[in-house]
Amino acid sequence: MAQLAIVDAYQAFMSTAQPFINIGSDEQYETALETLEQVIETATDTPDDLMNPLIDMLSNAIERYEAEDEELAAFIEEAEAIPNDIALLRTLMSQHHLTGSHLPEIGDKTMVSKVLNGKRVLSRQAIEKLSARFGIRPGMFFGS
Repeated sequence: MAQLAIVDAYQAFMSTAQPFINIGSDEQYETALETLEQVIETATDTPDDLMNPLIDMLSNAIERYEAEDEELAAFIEEAEAIPNDIALLRTLMSQHHLTGSHLPEIGDKTMVSKVLNGKRVLSRQAIEKLSARFGIRPGMFFGS
C-alpha cells in the first residue's frame, strides 16, 4: 500500500514540476530561476535538508537549459573567461555604484580602465587596499 502511495505522490509531484524539469522557454527558465532562489532561501543549508534534492533537480534543469541555449552558453563562456580579479572588481563597482574615478586604491581613472581592460594587473598594494575598503579577503581576487 505504501508503495502505491509513493508512486501516486511522485506522479502528482512530477505533473506539477514538469515545466521546471524540462525547461523549454525563456519564461520557464526565469520561473525556474526564481523558484530555485525561493527554495534556497527556505533551505537550512544542512546536508540532510529535505530541500536538497529539489535544489539539485532545479539546478540541473537550469544548467541543461543554459547549455542548450546558444545565447546563454555564449554569455556564460564569455563571463567565465573574465579573470577573477577583474570580475570581482567589476562586481564591487556595480554593487557600490562606482566609476573608475572612485577607486584611488588602484590609481587614477585611466589606470582603473587599463586594469578593467586587462592591460594592467592589480598590484599587491591595490589588492590589499581594496580588500580593506570592501571588507573582503585578498584571496578573493585570485578565485577559489
